[in-house]
Amino acid sequence: MVKHEAQSRTVTAGDVPPGRFPAEARRALYAAITGRRDIRTFAADPIPDDALARILAAAHHAPSVGFMQPWSFLLIRDRETRLRVKELFDRERQAAACFFDEPRRSQYLSFKLEGILDAPINLCVTCDPLAAGPAVIGRNSIPETDVYSTCCAIENLWLAARVEGIGTGWVSILKLPQLRAILNIPPHVIPVAYLCLGYPAAGFPEHPLLQTSGWRNRTPLRELVHYEQWGMKERGEWKQLAPLLEEDPLDVPI
Repeated sequence: MVKHEAQSRTVTAGDVPPGRFPAEARRALYAAITGRRDIRTFAADPIPDDALARILAAAHHAPSVGFMQPWSFLLIRDRETRLRVKELFDRERQAAACFFDEPRRSQYLSFKLEGILDAPINLCVTCDPLAAGPAVIGRNSIPETDVYSTCCAIENLWLAARVEGIGTGWVSILKLPQLRAILNIPPHVIPVAYLCLGYPAAGFPEHPLLQTSGWRNRTPLRELVHYEQWGMKERGEWKQLAPLLEEDPLDVPI
């Protein structure tokens, strides 16, 4: 978690280089990133419309290849619709359990992996590959950039929700053809993320659930960085960067 300085100071125009945010703003951004969590248990409190509008606007300001903006946001409150999605989740959760051996299977089944009926709002973020027409700048070589761009919108949404104190949970244990049918999504449109939004019933945990439960640990950043070519760990002219990656660079004061 980003640590805050003991005392703040007044920032003048001369303190901050052009284009760079003040230290307080940078700390807030990194705090949102490191404090973001996948929330599964929600309070019943409704989300104010103005906060929801800001969250959706933040998502819509995401970068997209060729400025294609392929995303749409399907807001869901109807309980009958959510019951159908919950039934779909329950079937897929049981089916997925067979991929794990005991005791991993029992541990998997013990996790609460959705808040479909608890959250005041469900939200399906979709991608329309045809939204920007047949020719999109920068997309010819990698058609999947429409989905990649939509994922950027989802991350923006998640971080905006976090700074509003609103939790987000991504429900990925769903079969897309059945989800399309429930939500009446056209066949060519891709449901990228089914999200639950609401205020966390127990706040934001310090660490991700799958980390605290011992399911997985966060991979050290240094193991994921390569220099010049894949697999190259010789640091050469990168030798000043490499030591900074030994510990989490976001865990120090800015």
